[in-house]
Amino acid sequence: MLFPISDDDRHLMHPAWVTIGLVVANVVMYLWQITHPGFDLGWSVIPAEITRGMDFDQQVIVQIGHEYVRFPQAPGPSPIFLTIFSSMFMHGGLMHLGGNLLYLWIFGDNVEHRFGALKFLAFYLVSGIVATFAQIAMNPDGLIPNLGASGAISGVLGAYLVLFPRNRVNAVFFFSIISVPAIVVLGMWGVMQFIQGAGSFSAAAQNTGGVAYAAHIGGFIAGVVMGLISRVTMKTEPESVFRRIYQEDSKVRRYW
Repeated sequence: MLFPISDDDRHLMHPAWVTIGLVVANVVMYLWQITHPGFDLGWSVIPAEITRGMDFDQQVIVQIGHEYVRFPQAPGPSPIFLTIFSSMFMHGGLMHLGGNLLYLWIFGDNVEHRFGALKFLAFYLVSGIVATFAQIAMNPDGLIPNLGASGAISGVLGAYLVLFPRNRVNAVFFFSIISVPAIVVLGMWGVMQFIQGAGSFSAAAQNTGGVAYAAHIGGFIAGVVMGLISRVTMKTEPESVFRRIYQEDSKVRRYW
C-alpha cells in the first residue's frame, strides 16, 4: 500500500491560507474535545437525531442481535443539525487527527489554489455535508456518533485526482520512498474505500463503530464531481498578483 507523505508544490505561488486555517481549526477543536468530557457525544452527528430532528440527551438502549447495548448520549446544539458542521472538525484520537490532517496538508493547498480561497472553503464544507448524508443514508436510525474530517478531506482527494492526475506524489512503499503520479496514489485509495466499504454496508455492521466508509465514498464522489465541473469552467488558476509575478518570471527564464 502506498502512503503519501508529500507532493510536488513547486508551482504554488503563495501559502494556502484556508488549508492552513482548517488544519489549525481541527487541532483546536481536538484540544477542546479532550478537555471537555462529553462534548464529542453531544456534538457528533448521530443519524437518528438528524433524521428525526431531535436531540437525544439521555442514554438509550438498543437491541443488536440477541444483545442489548447501552449508548451514552449528551446534549447537543440547537438546532441539532449544527452537528453536521461541528462533527467535521472533531476526531476520535491522535491517530485519527494526524492521518486526516496529513492528507489535508498534502493535497489541500493545490485544490485551494485552483478554486480560490472562498470557493475552496465552500467546496470543503459541501464535501463534508455530502459525506455526512451518505453515511446517514446507510442507517438513518443509527445511534453511533459520527465524527471526523475524513468525509470533507475525501472530497479534496477526489478533486485533486481529476485536477492534478499527473502531479507527482512522494509516498512510502514498504521501506522506500517513491514518486508516482497522483492518479496512482489516489486511484488506489479510492478503490480501497469501495472494496473495504462493501463489507461495512451489511445490516450487521450498521450499529457498530468503525470507519465510516460511506462518508469517505460520498465525499470522494462529491469531490470528483466538483473537480470535473472546475475543469470545465475554470481552465486556469484564478488570477492573482502572485500568478502575474510567476508568469513574468517564467517569461524571463525562458530566454536564458
